[in-house]
Amino acid sequence: METAFLFIFVFGFLFLGVPIAVSLGLSAVLYIALFSHDSMSSVAVQLFNASQNFTLLAIPFFILASSFMSTGGVARRIIRFSIATVGSIRGGLAIAAVFACMMFAALSGSSPATVVAIGTIAIAGMRQAGYTKDFAAGVIANAGTLGILIPPSIVMVVYAAATNVSVGRMFLAGVIPGLLAGLMLMTAIYIMARVKNLPAQPWPGFKEIWGALAEAAVGLFLMVIILGGIYGGIFTPTEAAAVAAVYACLIALFVYRDMGPLTGIAWIEESDGALGLTGFKSYLYSIVAAFAVSGLLVAFQVTASFWTLWFWVVVAAVMVAYPMLRAGLSPAQLPETYARGATAWGRNLGVIVLKFFPALFHADTKKVFSDSAKTTIMLMFIIVNALLFAHTLTAEQIPQVITDWMVEAGFNWFTFLIAVNILLLIGGQFMEPSGLLLIVAPVVFPIGMELGVDPIHLGIIMVVNMEIGMITPPIGLNLFVTSGITGMSLVQVVKAAAPFVLVLLLFLVLVTYVPILSTWLPYSLMGPEIVIQ
Repeated sequence: METAFLFIFVFGFLFLGVPIAVSLGLSAVLYIALFSHDSMSSVAVQLFNASQNFTLLAIPFFILASSFMSTGGVARRIIRFSIATVGSIRGGLAIAAVFACMMFAALSGSSPATVVAIGTIAIAGMRQAGYTKDFAAGVIANAGTLGILIPPSIVMVVYAAATNVSVGRMFLAGVIPGLLAGLMLMTAIYIMARVKNLPAQPWPGFKEIWGALAEAAVGLFLMVIILGGIYGGIFTPTEAAAVAAVYACLIALFVYRDMGPLTGIAWIEESDGALGLTGFKSYLYSIVAAFAVSGLLVAFQVTASFWTLWFWVVVAAVMVAYPMLRAGLSPAQLPETYARGATAWGRNLGVIVLKFFPALFHADTKKVFSDSAKTTIMLMFIIVNALLFAHTLTAEQIPQVITDWMVEAGFNWFTFLIAVNILLLIGGQFMEPSGLLLIVAPVVFPIGMELGVDPIHLGIIMVVNMEIGMITPPIGLNLFVTSGITGMSLVQVVKAAAPFVLVLLLFLVLVTYVPILSTWLPYSLMGPEIVIQ
């Protein structure tokens, strides 16, 4: 009976409007003081231990990377590439919006950030093309939820920290379900587009597709850095997050120049002329091609270093082939082309060096750091208090008591997962994803292990439930964000999102009872997850 008071405290405080972090921490402290044999000193010890969790260090870096990548230029380039690739299909602009959300999700790890960055541009574009505002808002609200399913995902990091499973395996486990969810949404849009006779964009041609890809490639390369770095054994998920934050900062300030003192300064000026542009691209493409080839040779263990003869052969080949084959220049024009290209590169590198430190202290940069710090502090405060709550659960053996009761009541893995889904779908309507996950995971994780549920599979199920919770009233965060960027009322957004929520509910059933969707990729590449009780 005493254990019931712990949950009474939590939900009582939440009902009174107490912030979730305070509700969790205060409930744990009150329970320890009134009912537990544990000493109050354990509170300080657990708070200190929670703050030392190495896995949690990834969260502030992913948040910072997301803040830099959420600048309008990155989203605009991704949307251009998405429209170029799938826009010519019936309903292609809406399908392109889903595709753009999938790609941006792989950069940000945040659902609200995906809705804001992609939705602000995509909804306006769909409205201009003849789509209704309701349809456009419903598409973005649902597609934005992929931000926490497609890796890297902040919610997956939270689950890994709460249950001590591998972040790397969780990231890999989200790849196939994330692609499947996006494909299901695209299929639903296509069917609705055929029924409603929604417009299709004209075929842009391969030139536009290549140009859009080239423009978005620098931002999309962040996916390669994060996932390639982790699974290539170059760095840990935490180190990958730190590298991602630095990379996102550099490309936002100095490559895309969407913020900071270089805003509006073009890489190529009119004075450079056509030869200058060709020379500039020759240097760029030769270096990119050389690194790509050398990277593949190193990956397949053909060579041990990037700086082999192959690197310089590729550089020389592209430097000669590109201006002659692509731009149609003669050999006599090559020296002037290289000279003008070198001048353009020198001018840009000089500006970057001159503005490097001013850019780091620019008002735009300070705002990104400030907003990221606020989000980090809020989330980490919730996590630390939730881990204290989880310690209290474990110390009082509450999960074991619930497990014994469920086993005696005849629960098996099948019925247990039904109960978990119902619990999370209801809870997701009222609570923020990370907070709900941190309350529920310490309780259901030991039960799932006892009943033979795979820990990685259980994590993906919980993440998908958090997705749906973000688009269900009354507290669905994506609903509020979509309402803010469209000017629609919350009720209108809920109605607009409802048809696509049914698609995600069907997806939840698939993920729940087809575990191979979640486990095949991580266990094929990294082996099974070993849980030490």
